Amino acid sequence: MPDSLITPERIAAAHERIAPYIRRTPIITVDSADFGLPAGPLTLKLELLQHAGSFKARGAFANLLLRDIPGAGVVAASGGNHGVAVAFAARRLGVPATIFVPTISSPAKIARIRELGAELVVTGERYADALAASEAFQAERGALPVHAFEQVETLLGQGTLARELQEQDGGIDTLLVAVGGGGLIGGIAAWYRGVVKVVGVEPEGAPTLHDALAAGHPVDAPTGSIAADSLAPRQVGSLMFPLAQQYVSGVTLVSDDGIRAAQEALWKTLRVVAEPGGATAFAALLSGKYQPAPGERVAALVCGGNTDVVNFK
Repeated sequence: MPDSLITPERIAAAHERIAPYIRRTPIITVDSADFGLPAGPLTLKLELLQHAGSFKARGAFANLLLRDIPGAGVVAASGGNHGVAVAFAARRLGVPATIFVPTISSPAKIARIRELGAELVVTGERYADALAASEAFQAERGALPVHAFEQVETLLGQGTLARELQEQDGGIDTLLVAVGGGGLIGGIAAWYRGVVKVVGVEPEGAPTLHDALAAGHPVDAPTGSIAADSLAPRQVGSLMFPLAQQYVSGVTLVSDDGIRAAQEALWKTLRVVAEPGGATAFAALLSGKYQPAPGERVAALVCGGNTDVVNFK
């Protein structure tokens, strides 16, 4: 079913619909040697420069533009970034929005949701708790649920990132993608369909897709990591999982120390401030957990920047 619903043709159509509302975020090609790695070109897609500070704006606008919105508006549960994106899209389109987030959400993301004018409810310790509360609200009020990853329109919207990247750099062999619930990597995999090798990267403390692929189906996974507010749902989505099985080459796990080192390296070398989840894909390269073959052209997504200014020492 997902293979027929989330197609390159539908991703391209979604892109046409949301294009007036999103940014075409830049890429930068650097020499890996700048980071102390073996010399060679490395492409970074700077999606942290997207509206609302992450790729999530693509899926948020796809939902609000491709679905019928009731008078009660929309409701979303989020570790942070999805909530910021839905709040941003709702304000831009004049739609009421209620956002549920857990207590682990970063203060920067909570403050941004409030700034954007959405109704904010902080409840529970983890994303799953906020999701349950949002579902109860939806049942009572009739608002449209905008799921962070378990919604066709969400995956179509996230897939537009791959369409854009293909236009910007059609020569990459491999793309490293951070994974939480899997909406981003699912949409990307649906676009490339094996033409580019897509590799997931997850924190060791939140191996959600890694464990699901090992089990052959989505399973509960640990949710502990410095990137837990963006990369630690209880399970990956059932919509993205068949796409991952077919088109994702594998999952690499990185430590929290590796993520911190990636954040610091991006700042020191490029003056890019990425949140932990945003630096996770790059951490696979910097830590050596993913080692490109000779001549392999690699790209990594820097997918989020919703963090307070960090004093790297």
